[in-house]
Amino acid sequence: MRSSCQLIGLFALVAPALVSAQSYPSATDPRSNLKPGRFDAGEASSNMRLVSFSPKPAQFDTTRGLTFINSDLAFATHYAYQGNFAGFMIWDVSNPAKPVVASVVECISAQADPSIIGHLLFISAEGAGNRNDCAKGGVQDPKDHMAGVRIYDVSDAHAPKLIKNVQTCKGSHTHTVIPSPTDPNIVYIYVSGQQVARPATELAGCKNGTDPADPTNSLYQLDIIKVPLDHPERAAVIPGARIFTGLGSAPDCVALCAPPDGHGPPRIRGASAADSATYATLLHTGPHNCHDVTAYPALHLLAAACSSHAILVDVSNPEKPVRLAALTDTNNFQSRHTAGFSNDGKKTLWTDEWGGGTGPMCQANSIMELGGNTIITLSADNKKMTQHAYFKLPAAQTAQENCVSHNGGLIPVPGRDLYVQGWYQGGIDIMDFTDADHPTEIAYFDRGPIDPPSDTSKASERSRYTIGGSWGAYYWNGMIYSSELDRGFDVLELLPSPQLSANEIAAAKLVMLKEYNPQSQPKLVWPAAFAVVRSYLDQLERNNGLAADRATAVSAALDAAEETHGAARAAALTALATKVDGDVSGASDPARVRMMSGAIKQLAAATRTGE
Repeated sequence: MRSSCQLIGLFALVAPALVSAQSYPSATDPRSNLKPGRFDAGEASSNMRLVSFSPKPAQFDTTRGLTFINSDLAFATHYAYQGNFAGFMIWDVSNPAKPVVASVVECISAQADPSIIGHLLFISAEGAGNRNDCAKGGVQDPKDHMAGVRIYDVSDAHAPKLIKNVQTCKGSHTHTVIPSPTDPNIVYIYVSGQQVARPATELAGCKNGTDPADPTNSLYQLDIIKVPLDHPERAAVIPGARIFTGLGSAPDCVALCAPPDGHGPPRIRGASAADSATYATLLHTGPHNCHDVTAYPALHLLAAACSSHAILVDVSNPEKPVRLAALTDTNNFQSRHTAGFSNDGKKTLWTDEWGGGTGPMCQANSIMELGGNTIITLSADNKKMTQHAYFKLPAAQTAQENCVSHNGGLIPVPGRDLYVQGWYQGGIDIMDFTDADHPTEIAYFDRGPIDPPSDTSKASERSRYTIGGSWGAYYWNGMIYSSELDRGFDVLELLPSPQLSANEIAAAKLVMLKEYNPQSQPKLVWPAAFAVVRSYLDQLERNNGLAADRATAVSAALDAAEETHGAARAAALTALATKVDGDVSGASDPARVRMMSGAIKQLAAATRTGE
């Protein structure tokens, strides 16, 4: 990692005050000093429990470097699609306590991040060893090299079929699916490629250059693939998303700066000396790649995590995206990896993959403001971004554990912004970022290191330790699913606690998604239900947002209404909503009281119509 970060005068940001900085807890934290082991490591959990663990299938069960590690997840019907650098698996999770492997597809495709739309599975492929025919052994002839997105037909989950390899200039490290807002038969795949452009001799039309405004320059864009769902074999690359123009160079980091990692610029496969020189100049300019981009199709927004920059994009027309705002951090939060939105779209969350995911960046002496999350709010017109607090896994990990913030998604609890995510060998953590200035941990699950302690003199180089832990953790239809890089596949569930009530957990379970691609964030909508109303009431009691006597009265009225039926219930709920409306002015949390009133009215209306 370089010791400088990119900063544009137009988007300059004063570093947040450090009074909100965290500190690691004492050694008495249950996650401290857990027993190491691959399949017999010690475990610690709070407010969640492990429902099942399934080891990797035999085809991928090896710890040889990064070649066979598990990657990301996608979900549809009763299947979980788990990527692996050497292919992918489809798990039947009809019974989350006993997942069953439906199929294993061996296909070198680092890193094989998946997305699912209908019967089509999209798999990212980036790197020098991927071949069109999926075979092992590396690429001997450039015409056999595959870097882009593979499209599979998974209508039969037990027998996936490769339909097409879509080649892109920079390969596909990750990708994001954006449905066309006007044509249900079309989806767009925004491709995030970490490499420079491939040589034109390998893929015609690819070009490295230093001018972001040059429309023929392949570097300064996100590749876009347009896919007709009824004819996926016709999927093709169209003009890309040029969201970097005008984001120039920046001064050095001014605080909390990580030391350089000592590595030079990435080698360009097959590149000429001129292309290599071009890339060297890019190290001193603005961003030209994004690691991940997260779409929120319901709001026509895209949050792009592009190394030094957080970029917000209007994707109302996915073929002609428009940058709305950009922001960077003078505290060297420059390895922006993943982004996400609050459900109302007013807040965004950004992760920092300090150390690239292979380093032990959660040790007691690690910088707390690096390698975690930061919260950024959006103005009403989405043209201004304001940074708030940092959050990092609040438990020190060992030098044997690669640990840094990584992928996650929202938990559908009404009235709160809860984010579950993987932290590699830091385990799974749930953060409440409802208050952008004071994000807090409310639950976790952690295992001890895969490897026992040994010589730690070169721990940061990962020279002798197994890479493992949770790549990503996601809430889907009542459970939390985690892709464990080395060990396999975990399923967990939430438990009631002072931080999360049984009503809130029940309300979350009411949100059922047929498909879930975490990088294409769905709008969460709750049906009319008593659990939803009681979730708001629990929150008001937890934060003293409503006078205690009124909270007790509302609870009693809800119990009484639930005992009735039909018109009597609707009348009781309508009367209750009127009284709750009267509580707004005197409440210390009037916004949440209004949300509770809205939920009561929704329930009354549903009762009248027989829903």
